[in-house]
Amino acid sequence: MSAPVQGNVAVNAGSWPADRFGPDTAHWLPRGSGRNLDHIPGEDGLPVLGNTLAFLRDYRGFSRKMVARYGPVYRSTGFGGRSVALMGADANELVMFDRDKLFSSEQGWGPLLNLLFPRGLMLMDFDHHRADRKTLSVAFKPEPMRYYAVALNEGIKQRVAEWSGKQFAFYPAIKALTLDLAATAFLGIPWGPEADKINKAFVDMVQASVGIVRRPLPFTAMGRGVAGRKYLVDYFTQQVPERRAKGGQDIFSQFCAAKDDNGEYLSDSSIVDHMIFLMMAAHDTITSSLSTMMWQLARNPEWQDRLREEMLSVSPAGEGVGHNGLNELELTEWAFKESLRLVPPVPSFPRRALRDFEFGGYTIPAGTSVGISPAYTHMMEEYWPNPDEFDPMRFSPEQVRRRHKYAWVPFGGGAHMCLGLHFAYMQAKIFLHHVLTQNRIEMEAGYEPEWALLPIPRPKDGLRLRFVPLKS
Repeated sequence: MSAPVQGNVAVNAGSWPADRFGPDTAHWLPRGSGRNLDHIPGEDGLPVLGNTLAFLRDYRGFSRKMVARYGPVYRSTGFGGRSVALMGADANELVMFDRDKLFSSEQGWGPLLNLLFPRGLMLMDFDHHRADRKTLSVAFKPEPMRYYAVALNEGIKQRVAEWSGKQFAFYPAIKALTLDLAATAFLGIPWGPEADKINKAFVDMVQASVGIVRRPLPFTAMGRGVAGRKYLVDYFTQQVPERRAKGGQDIFSQFCAAKDDNGEYLSDSSIVDHMIFLMMAAHDTITSSLSTMMWQLARNPEWQDRLREEMLSVSPAGEGVGHNGLNELELTEWAFKESLRLVPPVPSFPRRALRDFEFGGYTIPAGTSVGISPAYTHMMEEYWPNPDEFDPMRFSPEQVRRRHKYAWVPFGGGAHMCLGLHFAYMQAKIFLHHVLTQNRIEMEAGYEPEWALLPIPRPKDGLRLRFVPLKS
């Protein structure tokens, strides 16, 4: 689970007043004029807009073109400033593992997300990040995960029964379901008007993350996003004392009860910031990932049969799979990983260089906005022969051992590896068990949906699928 992205052409934060991104950004490293990147091959594109439109129109195609023309290290201009893209598994390892603490995640993501998701876990660095991550990890221990599994099974079973026998647009349907599941597993509240208001606020905030207008002006996406954040801050803040006093098994209550190494609760504002960020990251990325997987299974029906056989060996049709049975769904996990390879839910990760560093034969100066690209790396033939082919066997242990550790990074890596990745695996396996043990997934012959990769990948037409009930 992760957040939406404008990719490896990051905003020139240092050239704008700090309060443009909130009052807590005075420590951000100034970016400078950008002329100090002239020695990096690349192009600046159109006046003012740079390469922004080309990047948004076809992110993967744009990246391929730039690498073919300039190599795996190139500069580009877009979204307000110059940046440098570092492409490939070695670049992913340098930036994500970050053994020398060269890169700031806060200052990379901040210009994109700080008005919407400030102080979320992904927008923290080093000691602060490590301390809060450790405290929040209590929500993903085995006992809470068992509770989430029960809640997920109940909600998914009901919705899949409604879809069976129908042809429908899968993406908006699964998005509505994951938002409802977030209300139950994350917040412990029933579906209804309150959950609908929360869901709308999240939708507005995600859309604002890639709005062209970056100020919260009236009638703009950013204006709606900031209003959505205000609603969520008010909603969560008033509930923290009550949740802390009463306790509960949902993620929100777990966060409220969590204590740091000194035995102190997180502040109310910290809980609110983390909760808003986590819910956004969780439901949007799993919506994208499940849409990709259903598309690939419809294109490759033989894999439906293989996964169904595995699933039925673990639990009968229609009963779902409990927390204790998840590890037995090995092929299912490989298929999910292969879907994340083909369409990673976060196509690119931005960072800000805190010191000068060397990579690919170039010196890249402090203050540079740097981007790495799972969407590009996941399709490199040196790691993935026939990369367009859906082949879950790529994730068998013997193949994984032969591959670069950072050739597959949909959940990030290093200290910022997604905290909720096991929750994502659990939700995907439970969902697929309910669907595939009772239905065959079909689509029209020759149908190939067009995908928009940003801010988070989605099929532009909603992904037209048909759930055909299996005979008893």
